[in-house]
Amino acid sequence: MSILVIAEHDNQELSPATLKTLAAAQQMGGDVEVLVAGHDCQAVADAVANVEGVSKVRVADNAAYGHFLAENLGALVAELGKDYSHVVAPATTTGKNFMPRVAALLDVAQVSDIIAVESADTFKRPIYAGNAIATVQSEDAIKVITVRATAFDAVAAEGGNASVEAVDTVIDNDKSEFVGEELAESERPDLTSASVVISGGRGMQNGENFHLLEKVADKLGAAVGASRAAVDAGFVPNDMQVGQTGKIVAPELYIAVGISGAIQHLAGMKDSKVIVAINKDEEAPIFQVADYGLVADLFDVLPELEQAL
Repeated sequence: MSILVIAEHDNQELSPATLKTLAAAQQMGGDVEVLVAGHDCQAVADAVANVEGVSKVRVADNAAYGHFLAENLGALVAELGKDYSHVVAPATTTGKNFMPRVAALLDVAQVSDIIAVESADTFKRPIYAGNAIATVQSEDAIKVITVRATAFDAVAAEGGNASVEAVDTVIDNDKSEFVGEELAESERPDLTSASVVISGGRGMQNGENFHLLEKVADKLGAAVGASRAAVDAGFVPNDMQVGQTGKIVAPELYIAVGISGAIQHLAGMKDSKVIVAINKDEEAPIFQVADYGLVADLFDVLPELEQAL
């Protein structure tokens, strides 16, 4: 039995989600190989070769894969995946984009967003916004799986000595092309990998008030997030959204400010190690999952918290 893990990266650095996905893959048993597909991505391949538990790194270095177009990447992974028992990728925006295409091309069912590995063919995944956990057994010859990275601890980035092999297969479709991208730049940590996250909800009242969160975040070295209600109201851009339809986070510390705690939001952060809730409504559902709760006006609390830090 052999497993192919698709590395997520930016052509320069390996994403932490890949190390956590490798942890899940290693629990499935068998040899674990990694595909690094990108352009000028040799540094990523070298980093993966050093990861503990990786037996081989396959490198598809071509301009066709430089921007991770789902049509190109999906077709490549499906072609290579025929030789493996499992094809595994992080359940990130990129993974959710190309992996269903892989499953369709291989004519198998995808097992999405797993949070636990029971055996080589049996996995656990959340359903109904995390209110229930389904145990899914796949009888397909090739298991196509996406992993919720926050549910697994990362494997060691050092200690491995995998061989590196070039992949000559080039698939460049004529249905889509990369035009450009606009990336939000911030000196704060990435939301999905930050150890501390502070998020604001509808209670922030407007986007300008998010500067209160930002001041606290700067003191804590934290990322700033938001609930769907805050995003829908136009307070902040949607790349800050935490929740079932946003980003799934599981930091060491999650501070929810002015967030009522709708199921949609809880699904994206309830695996956080410590949850602190600040809300003036003592009946807010967020207090049911919080380790520490403060019933108070956030406009009084945040300035005091900033000063105390």
